[in-house]
Amino acid sequence: LPSEGHLEVRIWQANIGKTILARVPVRDGQVQETGDFRLDGVAFPAAEIPLTFLQPVDPGEPLFPTGRLVDRLEVPGVGGFDATLIAAGIPTIFLRADDLGYSGTELQPAINGDPEALARFEAIRAQGAVRMGLIDAPAQAAQRQHTPKIAFVAPPADYRASSGRQVRAEEIDLNVRALSMGQLHHAMMGTAAVAIATAAAVPGTLVNEAAGGGERDSVTFGHPSGTLKVGARVQQTGDRWEVEAVTMSRSARVLMEGRVRVPAEVLEGG
Repeated sequence: LPSEGHLEVRIWQANIGKTILARVPVRDGQVQETGDFRLDGVAFPAAEIPLTFLQPVDPGEPLFPTGRLVDRLEVPGVGGFDATLIAAGIPTIFLRADDLGYSGTELQPAINGDPEALARFEAIRAQGAVRMGLIDAPAQAAQRQHTPKIAFVAPPADYRASSGRQVRAEEIDLNVRALSMGQLHHAMMGTAAVAIATAAAVPGTLVNEAAGGGERDSVTFGHPSGTLKVGARVQQTGDRWEVEAVTMSRSARVLMEGRVRVPAEVLEGG
């Protein structure tokens, strides 16, 4: 352990089967937990821990499962929607907020308090899951709630975050709202942020379009709790896109310490 600086820790993220490099700050030979880095959606400031997701998509696997940057999803009883279907970080379906009748600045109550909206998102998610090859029929989506995620994107716009903070359009490149397990997330899932970073770096996706188009190695997006900056290194080989790495910062600190009292006879018997 170095006495000062950063310690690089390799983490195996089992639920996505990928390696993450974490640069953990160290001071006086101890891991630094306190700091002034604020992560919107987290209650208290802490030390900043830069993360690098290495090859979030295996080189042999397609970044875009259908081979297209934008697909058209026809959802029975709901309508047709353009969608970017991407498999970086976690399989994710990106839609335009405007196509759904939203501004992209919505907070949880606007979505989670609307059963019809949630049902519509689930129907779209099911069709996207079939198109991505994750399930064989829409009815199977109910047994696969954790993936794919579904999100909607919009160009920058002012809004007041759930924390009360005023987010200005000039602070961000786009707005993103994502659903997880059938509900609008209070901030943004880390794995979905990987998908956002990657899609934003590829010209022609709906995420890149919402951010203003062109080549981008990083974007700052607005979410219900505030903002987050993410970056991605991508390259195109022929008609295939590959992701070298995705970067973002998170925070970490000890949340609690306690004691578990176990009867002595249980310990003696073990």
